[in-house]
Amino acid sequence: MSFATPGFDRRRFLLASAGLAGLSGTALAQGYGQAFKVDNDEGRPIANMRLPGEIVGEIPALRGVTYVGPAEAETTLYEFFDYNCPYCRKAAADMASLSESDPSLRIGLVNNPILAVQSAQAAKVALAIQRRLGSAAAWTLYRTLLAKPGKIDGSGALQAAAKLGVPAAEIEGIADSEEIRLALKAQMRMAADLGLSATPSYVIGNTGLLGHPGAKALARMIAATRRCDRITC
Repeated sequence: MSFATPGFDRRRFLLASAGLAGLSGTALAQGYGQAFKVDNDEGRPIANMRLPGEIVGEIPALRGVTYVGPAEAETTLYEFFDYNCPYCRKAAADMASLSESDPSLRIGLVNNPILAVQSAQAAKVALAIQRRLGSAAAWTLYRTLLAKPGKIDGSGALQAAAKLGVPAAEIEGIADSEEIRLALKAQMRMAADLGLSATPSYVIGNTGLLGHPGAKALARMIAATRRCDRITC
């Protein structure tokens, strides 16, 4: 499916997406170490770092974050992801599993399309769905897209999004708006400011995790955060 519909400038869309993808170069050099000794599901160390609390505190104010789980949850797990990251496919299945098994957990999905222009296109479509239909529909789209094999681009995201009941032309129009461009730019800037230069990356409390540790490891860290406000006690 083409983005070339009345009122939609495909070339401008691509150029804007390319500019957003370039933000990854501004990530802070905070290093790939272990602030805490934690292992992934395979028993290997998972890179993590302490994050500035004042910057983490700004995440809830970001526009366009997709949330699943209770708003009053004690613990929120943020995933910063790219639709064309192969590890994000496994992460999406694990996010769904965590959400279903832990009704007290809130998950926040933050777009960080640093791997390809196509990733930024798909992120804009997802943000358009979030803007038009809310987090429940955006959560469905996230799971649908990351369950598909092959590269995900704007056209593929648009086809999947159109099945949620909004005309494709309307989705395109929202995706191409200044509001969506600024929302995506802010989400990517947040990832860069936190030094989350890998996808997926996670934020739990004031700790950043680089890479996907697996559902069991994440569950352990969530439980530890509830007990002692750290990812390991």
